[in-house]
Amino acid sequence: MQEAMYYEQLDEERVWCHLCPHNCKINPGRHGICRARENKEGKLYTLNYGRLTSWGVDPIEKKPLYHYYPGRNIFSVGTFGCNFRCGFCQNWEIAHGDSPPTREVSPEVLVEIALEAQQVSGSIGIAYTYSEPSIWYEFVYDTAKLAQWKGLKNVLVTNGFVQKEPLLELLPFIDAMNIDVKAFTDDFYRKTCSGRLEPVLRTVELAQQSCHVEITNLVVPGMNDSDQEITALVDWIASLDPEIPVHFSRYFPQYEFDLPATPLETMTRVLKTAHSKLKYVYIGNAWEIAENDTFCPECSSLLIERSGYGVQVKGLEGNKCRKCGQEARVVVVK
Repeated sequence: MQEAMYYEQLDEERVWCHLCPHNCKINPGRHGICRARENKEGKLYTLNYGRLTSWGVDPIEKKPLYHYYPGRNIFSVGTFGCNFRCGFCQNWEIAHGDSPPTREVSPEVLVEIALEAQQVSGSIGIAYTYSEPSIWYEFVYDTAKLAQWKGLKNVLVTNGFVQKEPLLELLPFIDAMNIDVKAFTDDFYRKTCSGRLEPVLRTVELAQQSCHVEITNLVVPGMNDSDQEITALVDWIASLDPEIPVHFSRYFPQYEFDLPATPLETMTRVLKTAHSKLKYVYIGNAWEIAENDTFCPECSSLLIERSGYGVQVKGLEGNKCRKCGQEARVVVVK
């Protein structure tokens, strides 16, 4: 347990957390919405510093990151807690479960493990994933600085619900992010996630100025899949940068949600809308559509072929199309 960053004392007992936009005011003995920060005698402490619930080596495509060192592995770690309450959460056991088992490590030990993974499995660095890494802030910050110094890459897989100041302090140590834009209406965020849309969009805007960014959107039938909402989301991403890779993932019943799976017809419609404005669009959890290869946005040549997590870089020389010479938004080994 370690004293938290980004909080202030309101009086002798209460504290005010400023890590995420919830801005929890926390009484003694209580914790914030994330369940990872607790007021102990007028000071705010992080409960998950160095505590891992999950760890292992994953394909980078599993994050998903399709344009960042394609075909490589990355050592991936996660903790408990989350500042959202999504009814369709895929990792609810560690995000919202009571006292999940953990392994405790220091930043120094974790970086050493990541360096071993680099030697054994070709891992490029550390991905902070599985649950929400922004509420693991102090440990991620300390580890990412050390990992960068050791030559490792740092990747965040995040819901993007973090305040501007802590995000800007962390970004210099982050190489790539997958940011989950769960919907494009504030109503969805408030009712389904207990959050807000605007801070997430701000995170995308700031992150894409600093590191490699890809976006994920889970398409939930009847909730965030209307033509109007998908078009608005696509237009917004295109206004930032039409070359940002975007992953639209098919919803399946999970946790508290028992809606039927998203129809394949919906995913096809989403794909068509996205392709009208964006250069790199992918469909997840819908193998029938199989829209996972990367093509040159200029001449349509196949650049990267994917089958599950099997990846073959076929049409690139460096990060340029071998056929027409067009530069592709892909980070590859130099």
